Amino acid sequence: MKFAERLKELRTEKGALQKDIAAYLGITTKAYNFYELGQREPNLSTLCKLCDFFEVSADYLLGRVDSY
Repeated sequence: MKFAERLKELRTEKGALQKDIAAYLGITTKAYNFYELGQREPNLSTLCKLCDFFEVSADYLLGRVDSY
């Protein structure tokens, strides 16, 4: 599973809106939407914040492993 797909899946499971996560990250909703569409990738600090928000490892979020 690709990063974008996993990101959307995690957000849906958590019941969060794109705007909620964008606010947490300090970015626009449109910028976050680009992550879920696979049109952009986050920098390292944003990736770490996403891992913290979803309580998963970077390897899981990046699709390198199949368990949290």
